[in-house]
Amino acid sequence: MSLKSIDAGLLKKMFIGAAASLESQKEVINELNVFPVPDGDTGTNMTMTIMSAVTEVNNLENPTMEELSKAISGGSLRGARGNSGVILSQLLRGFTKVIKTVEVIDIETMANAFQKAVETAYKAVMKPKEGTILTVAKGGAEKAMELVGTTDDLTVFAEKVIAYMAEVLEYTPELLPVLKEAGVVDSGGQGLLEVMKGGFAVMCGKKIELKTPQPTAPKPTETKVVNTENISTSDIKFGYCTEFIILLDNEFTELDETEFKAYLESIGDSIVCVADDEVVKVHVHTNDPGLAIQKALTFGQLTKLKIDNMREEHNEKLGLEAEKAGAVKAQAVAEDELPPKENGFISVSVGDGVNEIFKGLGVDYLIEGGQTMNPSTEDMLNAIEQVNAKNIFILPNNKNIILAADQAKAMTKDKNIIVIPSKTIPQGIAAVINFVSGRSIEENEASMKEAMDHVKTGSVTYAVRDTKIDGLEIKNGDFMGLDDHSIKSTGADIKQVTVDLIDTMVEEDSELISIYFGSDASEDEANEIADMITEKYDYLDVEIHAGDQPVYYYIISVE
Repeated sequence: MSLKSIDAGLLKKMFIGAAASLESQKEVINELNVFPVPDGDTGTNMTMTIMSAVTEVNNLENPTMEELSKAISGGSLRGARGNSGVILSQLLRGFTKVIKTVEVIDIETMANAFQKAVETAYKAVMKPKEGTILTVAKGGAEKAMELVGTTDDLTVFAEKVIAYMAEVLEYTPELLPVLKEAGVVDSGGQGLLEVMKGGFAVMCGKKIELKTPQPTAPKPTETKVVNTENISTSDIKFGYCTEFIILLDNEFTELDETEFKAYLESIGDSIVCVADDEVVKVHVHTNDPGLAIQKALTFGQLTKLKIDNMREEHNEKLGLEAEKAGAVKAQAVAEDELPPKENGFISVSVGDGVNEIFKGLGVDYLIEGGQTMNPSTEDMLNAIEQVNAKNIFILPNNKNIILAADQAKAMTKDKNIIVIPSKTIPQGIAAVINFVSGRSIEENEASMKEAMDHVKTGSVTYAVRDTKIDGLEIKNGDFMGLDDHSIKSTGADIKQVTVDLIDTMVEEDSELISIYFGSDASEDEANEIADMITEKYDYLDVEIHAGDQPVYYYIISVE
């Protein structure tokens, strides 16, 4: 079968096939984790990212190439989760920047799109690392350019590109020694290869149906509840909470954004207008939603339209005073009527105990997530929308969430977002503790980052497979103590494994050890570990906290 060009209809089928291929292999990809810990998430993150775009694509019937490009790019950007998901979204974003300008894709267009995809993804990562999904994508782009002019058959072209990407993937352990020691290839690169294989199969005439429903993430948890009994519906100046997303037909310039916001302010308040290259997310309280919708339609098509009658909802809530949901909703309405405060805080958190700690430190909004469920860019944008502040500090508290936070920052135009690159829960706690009201944003950002540098973090979990890594022989089911970089201790006795881990973290200038025990650990056991530590290091303070986090029996910080 010879194929000279791809139109929008075929590309739509290929994209859905690519998603189906990735979804079918997500658990295999998850198992490629370097460390044998029960939190494999690369396959899940990449799948949830591409599924977000599939949802947008499925809303289009007989799309043009430009419409399809916007759906793929916008959907994947908002749904991006984890480093691998964010990089995949950037690859798709770069790819669609090229193909949206044509009606059909030939080999030269495809090669140029691959090049733009790689360029866009590399720019999105502050310190690109070879031996990863980026290396596999770059290999494919280089092979694509090499093949231009040698054939006009897209199936021959694609088959050779994919074969070379598979070779590059097999070479990733030579570029990253930690992959070689663990005996695995890069999981993100494997995920990208599955995407390519699925699209190629459909290109060649195979029918692939995506039957699995789109995964959904846990809803974020708001951290404030106030009494709304005395709030009257007469205090609600604009009665309809109106939200929608504009799929842009043309470039949305800074002037367009300024004029559109001014128009929204003339008909309502609580304006949120978040724009990127392909979409604009809008939130407004108004008495005439139709006016906002009509104006928005001048920029493009609308999707995810939602209009709530706040006065009606408010009355219903007051009739159910015992329900917490009513208090939270009415409080949100009340806060929307207040002028924005100077500084606000968003933190990724996991476990009731950790949530309470962040609440007590003044965090405005918690996003439930972490190592086993990375929040998406959309989750970050929703949180930003909920915090009524001019400057918002975001604490990702996981190295795999920082890129999504950065992406949300880039997509936010009406608030000043400061991403504090915390990689662990203890780092996030230390950062927010060191925020000082009255200091400038720059001073606080510097002091919060400096505070993180003085925190060492460890965690204790269990192994999900036999492996040999970091010079340790690990058996399935063993307890493992990990620091920020590697596995430090392992064995069948969890208390001893935890103490051995702490031994590797303590230094002469250490002053405080904090132990956060998880949902599968007990306070009594945590106290026994604290006693063992105090006996060895009588000059150190040891604190015990109920973290209630899943997966990790203990999270430990040494400061």
